[in-house]
Order: sequence, then structure tokens, then C-alpha cells
Amino acid sequence: MKDSALAKISALAKRRGFIYPSSEIYGGLAGIYDYGPLGAQLVRNLKNLWWDKMVVEREDVFGLDGSILMHPRAWEASGHVTGFSDPLIDCEKCKKRFRPDKLPGWRLKKDDQGQFVILEVGETKCPDCGGKLSSQVRQFNVLMETSLGVIEGDKMKAYLKGESCQNLYLDYQNVVDSLSPQIPFGLAQIGKAFRNEITLGKFIFRTREFEQADVEYYVHPKEAAAAYDEWKQLRWDWYVKEVGLQEKNLRWRQHPDNERIFYASDAWDIDYKFPWGWDELEGVHDRGDYDLTQHAKFSGKKLEYRDPKTGESFVPHIVESSGGIGRMILAIMLDAYHEQEEPLRTYLSLTSKLAPYQVAVFPLMANKEELVNKARSIYQSLQKDWSVAWDDHSNVGKRYRRQDEAGTPWCLTVDYESLEDDSVTIRDRDSMAQERIPVGKLASYLKKQLD
Repeated sequence: MKDSALAKISALAKRRGFIYPSSEIYGGLAGIYDYGPLGAQLVRNLKNLWWDKMVVEREDVFGLDGSILMHPRAWEASGHVTGFSDPLIDCEKCKKRFRPDKLPGWRLKKDDQGQFVILEVGETKCPDCGGKLSSQVRQFNVLMETSLGVIEGDKMKAYLKGESCQNLYLDYQNVVDSLSPQIPFGLAQIGKAFRNEITLGKFIFRTREFEQADVEYYVHPKEAAAAYDEWKQLRWDWYVKEVGLQEKNLRWRQHPDNERIFYASDAWDIDYKFPWGWDELEGVHDRGDYDLTQHAKFSGKKLEYRDPKTGESFVPHIVESSGGIGRMILAIMLDAYHEQEEPLRTYLSLTSKLAPYQVAVFPLMANKEELVNKARSIYQSLQKDWSVAWDDHSNVGKRYRRQDEAGTPWCLTVDYESLEDDSVTIRDRDSMAQERIPVGKLASYLKKQLD
């Protein structure tokens, strides 16, 4: 694994205020991170980009914002209580634990009870110390438990959401009753999920608290295959055309029979080429009618759809797209990361839709009132339309380097010439090219460049 690439990204993320280890002053907490000022804005921009494309621009998808806590029976129905587990084997020498499905040669499959069955034993040498790995696979449920109530003996055991999408199944009937949508239609949500992960690492790729962006698209059983193909293309296009990831770093990977969950008729992942190799960015799955059927069985409520035109009643099939926000952020930062030797600098080539700051404004000298006042005036006028950074620390060269690492596409410098001809120097992040622009034309110039 190319640890250096991941180490560089994590160092830049902390240095520039994208991502911090949570509770760091107390020594941190494994698998938990906080998004700093730039990271919080990057996440917000990403989620807005997803929401606009998945919900706002579609007539057939409705957004939800579900609670983290749900009735514990919901997790029994979904199979998480008995089958939401990681397979692990132990090293007899160093005592570390590893997922065998991530080691060479191992093949496992979950049965319809959610239990892992070994199909083929692979590498039995510990990748860390060279010791012998046990051949016995143990299962560890990764649901996080909590309790509801304050009186001992009367508390109800509950769970933090192991996956965010369950609200989209539980609120299906409410949406049908409230809005009378015609099938096909989808429910979308960006929500928190929690997993008591045993194997951590890889920065924010696998964490114990994370966000998922999910769409559950309800279709007639006969139209599921066509809808599935449509959503696969839609999600691929979003990563390439909207997020701006390089296609050479993306691929489709179909789940083999031993990996695909028993109720899914098909399952594909969009993988990204991370420093350690190809790994999942998002899953697009044809889930059949399993989810609504299970929740109908456990709740005793009928979860069918009655076609108002034909009178036909049926349990809809579900096409699901589900991606981790943290994984998307990591892929975006890796994809945008560049090192340049001449001149020596590091920069993030983030798109203007994602960059925390779209424009930065500098006064040439921070101690010259007339320069600061004019720069402040420009800064405040641009704030109406864009996310703008103010930077007057150290010299202009160092400011450029800071904004390059922050991914800011454009930097404006107000100098003494600006006081005479009412123009500014504007610098492009990627090419470092500079030109003079009249202040009166700044808004139209930036709109053209940033759009």
C-alpha cells in the first residue's frame, strides 16, 4: 500500500483545516474524525451537489431526513441483529485480527441467516508479523447498542443506525399516503450511520461514525432490470460529470455469487483506485422486494402499492444506490492532489462547485489602510454570490501556497496600481497564470470562469 500518498493527504487535511482527529487533546478516538472549517464546507458542497442532482432536479425522487434511533424490531426485520457482522480471524502470534475476505485466496459467503460460510481457505500467514492465522472464522456484530429510558429494569435496548437507509423503507407507506406518488418513485436521504468496526485505518475510508447518501427507488417488478441499468449510468455520470473524478480512477465491479447478498438479484460497486488499491466508493444494488416484505412481516402492516390506473396491487422492487460521504471526500481529495516541482508547491484542483472557497482576496500589504479598505470592499461585494476567503497574513507568495492547498480556484490581489486604475490581479490556481481585471468586470469574469 502506498502509505505516503495517504499520509500526505491526511497531513494536508489537518494542516489546512479539512479534517482533524476527534478529541485529539485527549489522545483521540480510533476511527472518529471531525471536519474542520474547510472540510465542513467541502462536505456541505458535496452534499448539496448530490441533493440537487438526486432530489431537486428530479420529479420522481423525494427527500427525507430520518431519525438516528428507530424501533429495535426494525433491525431484527432487516437482519442486522443476527447477521450484521464482520468475519475475523486471529493471528496466533501477534494476536491481531484480520478480515479473511480481504486476504488472498479466501472465499466466504453469507447464508440466508446472515452467517459467514467458508467456501475456500486462502492465505494463512499473518500479513503483519508472519505468524500463523487461525482457520476458524469468528463473527463480530458491528451494530452499536444503546438504551432508551432512565429507570433501570425498564430500559429498552436500542441501536444506533447501522445503515442510514432503513428510514426510507419504514417511511415508504407514509410517503405514499401523503403524496400519492406514482411508481416508479424514489426516496432519498443523507444520514448518519454507526458501526463498531473491528478493523480500522485508511484515514476516513472506514470509520465508526459516518454519513451515507442513499436513494431507494421503488419500481414495478417487471421494470426493475431497466431501472437498475438507468441508475447505474446515472450514478457513474454523477461522479464523472458533477464531482469531476477522473474516469481512469473509477471502475465497475460486479459482486460474485459468493459475495452478493442472498436476496439481491444483482449488485455492482463503483470502485475508486485508492492508494492501497481498488475499493468500494458506492454500491448500486437490485434488492428485489426483500426490504418491504421483511418490514411488513415483522410489523404486521401491509406494504404494497396499488396502481391507481390498473388496480393492480404488488410489493415494489427496490433499486438502491448507497455511497459513503467520507469515502467520497477522500476520493475527491486524492484525485485533486498535485505536487509540482517548479515552482515547488502542492495544490488541490477541486472544482469550483466543491472548493471550500471559490475566491480569495488579498491586500498587497496588510498595514496599508488604503489597500486594506479597497480589498475589503471587493471582498464584501463578492460575498453576495460566492464563498470568499480573506487572507492578509505573511507575503503574497505564501498566501498563494495556502490557497493552493485549500483548493481555491482564484486569488485576487489589490495592489497600489489598483488604487490608480481600479483593477486587480487575478491568479488561476492550476496554471498560476495572472491577468489584470477591472473591478467593475470582476463579477461577470468570475461568473464565467466559475460556472
